[in-house]
Amino acid sequence: MDYNTDTIYIVGDAQTSVNNPITQQFSAFFIGLVIDTTNDKIVDAGCSSTIPLTSAFVRTLFVGKTMHDLDSISEQVRSRYHGSSQKAIIVAYKDAQKKYRSIVNHN
Repeated sequence: MDYNTDTIYIVGDAQTSVNNPITQQFSAFFIGLVIDTTNDKIVDAGCSSTIPLTSAFVRTLFVGKTMHDLDSISEQVRSRYHGSSQKAIIVAYKDAQKKYRSIVNHN
């Protein structure tokens, strides 16, 4: 997929539980977001996961939302994602939000 010049890539990270396979493989949980800075929309997403289906599913929770949709995304994660990384997804998104705010406030 090609991304236009108005997009940026941000990685948010979070800790997961010790017994989480993601922690055993990656030491932490990461979510990568491609964001269109003209409208703050998330145009693509991926995450550290041990099963490709996980990353594909998590992508559906973020694509089309904006970087300001914390409540909506958090609710979708809580109601639809029932894996051991549920809290880590929300924390990683909050981390990405913080980085995004810092970037757009400096431009």
